[in-house]
Amino acid sequence: MMLRTFLTALVLVAAAGCQSVPGEAGRAAQRPNILLVVFEDMSLKVGAFGDPVATTPILDSLAQESILFPNTFTTAGVCAPSRASLITGVHQQTLGAQHMRTHAFETDFEPSGFEIGYAAVPPPEVKAFPELLRQSGYYTFAGYGGWVISNKKDYQFGTPFTVWDEDSEAASWRGRAPGQPFFGMVTLATTHESFLFPVPAIRDTELAKTVAARNERLLSGKVAVTDPSDVTVPAWLPDVSEVRREIATQYDNIAFTEQKLAMLLEDLERDGLADDTIVIVTTDHGDGFPRAKRSVYDSGIRVPLLVRFPDGRGASEVRDELVSFVDLAPTILSLAGAPTPEWLHGQVFLGEARDAPNSYIFAASDRMDQWMDRSKAVRDERYKLIRNYMPQVALLQPVAFREELRSMQALQRLHDEGRLSDLQASYLDVPRARLELYDMEEDPEETRNLAGKPALRAVRQRLVDALDDWLERTPDLSAVFETEMVEAMWPGGRQPVTSAPSISVSRADDSGLVLASETEGASIAWRRQGNAAGAWQLYTPGTRLPADPCIEARAVRYGYGASDIVTNCVQDGDTAKTGEGEH
Repeated sequence: MMLRTFLTALVLVAAAGCQSVPGEAGRAAQRPNILLVVFEDMSLKVGAFGDPVATTPILDSLAQESILFPNTFTTAGVCAPSRASLITGVHQQTLGAQHMRTHAFETDFEPSGFEIGYAAVPPPEVKAFPELLRQSGYYTFAGYGGWVISNKKDYQFGTPFTVWDEDSEAASWRGRAPGQPFFGMVTLATTHESFLFPVPAIRDTELAKTVAARNERLLSGKVAVTDPSDVTVPAWLPDVSEVRREIATQYDNIAFTEQKLAMLLEDLERDGLADDTIVIVTTDHGDGFPRAKRSVYDSGIRVPLLVRFPDGRGASEVRDELVSFVDLAPTILSLAGAPTPEWLHGQVFLGEARDAPNSYIFAASDRMDQWMDRSKAVRDERYKLIRNYMPQVALLQPVAFREELRSMQALQRLHDEGRLSDLQASYLDVPRARLELYDMEEDPEETRNLAGKPALRAVRQRLVDALDDWLERTPDLSAVFETEMVEAMWPGGRQPVTSAPSISVSRADDSGLVLASETEGASIAWRRQGNAAGAWQLYTPGTRLPADPCIEARAVRYGYGASDIVTNCVQDGDTAKTGEGEH
């Protein structure tokens, strides 16, 4: 059954008590609404992507109406660096957002070795693509339904107030002006790694007990639909009962979480917007299991991607081309008819402006909490090459969240007992291989390192050259000590503050508002003076002066502190300052 038919029955039941917004259908035909739905910590465990165990009727029905991209890859196997690249279209190590997280814990290895919380400071030209959509007239929001963490950002350069018109767990498209197209981003959180923690807690740690209490609350009503005996245990995890139960838990969490997607799509139908809205569904990185999350193996970076066009184009089509998360920003901007800046790292993979498919995708893994590491990966359609810069540290270092997983505890116990396979033990042992090469057609689980095979010398060199070229082009801030990087971004360990904007009107056009900040790369917003003035409006050249010329303005550069609020009454091309707000 097609999803629209499935949802229509649900919408009709509710129609008696809900009025559709009049005239919404067809209003944005030239400028589509775009809805991006992001599950967490989930690989291709979807029936439509070939998983025989998954119970995913909502996603499977949506897939019948969508173009499927099974070879989509995040730029990191962990949320914050991945989300930073998603929202900007720029690889995380160019933003200074490569470490998980920008609170740098004491470590045994450089390039951290210090304790400071900082915000990454991207290059001045870089903007989050929702802000670029706002510049083009879109209403942007993050969050929906009052669902916990539905407005997750985690960009590591802060959340500049210029990115979103509305940013809250209760945000929605309903706050926009009549006829205004919207872009919304909604996170569905209950597939996250932490929702695999047992309920009740089986370890006497504060993290285990706190998360178990949360899981019991947020997973209320979840039904067990997966038999642990039916799941497939990958070769890189031990096939023992607790691992099977944990994998079954993930399948059940996915089945539970996709009900939120159904509710979201029902509301889109009910409000008369489904025929004007492109729906994009993906996840922020791969599975939450050890050797998946936080790694650059496909288990950590390969994710499902579905794109449903309201006119039905490409329905059920499977496109095998390589797609990277940095491709989402330019593609969404292009679909919205907005400019695609040259600084974007990604390619447009949909629509009339579609670029040639990627020859390679790239990914990276750096510090995780206090545990230093540095790995880079390049992948083409068949081969994957991984370069490990710190082979003296184990892949599976004791990251606190991972330690609470039953699968991690099984790995550690069996390792101590000498009962792991050589492959499984290698993730806890040192040294690691400096270079790894995998044939993804013959060995999709990446279990046989072919880097030393003479027959693949040319393949290895080609991928090494592609990786080096990418690192030179990005550039790669993980190549310097984190202390050095942070000192350049936050001199003396203090966050720089954006210069307050000046306010004037154009001498050539008495109604043209002119706002400027001395801080390079600052974004500026304005609103009418007073507490009842409403939300901040993003300033772009050509903005018209409001009828009431007393306005407030504020500026922010990504990673900097926002400026003071400056209040001015603009008169005859001059400014009369009436006060400043608090920084």
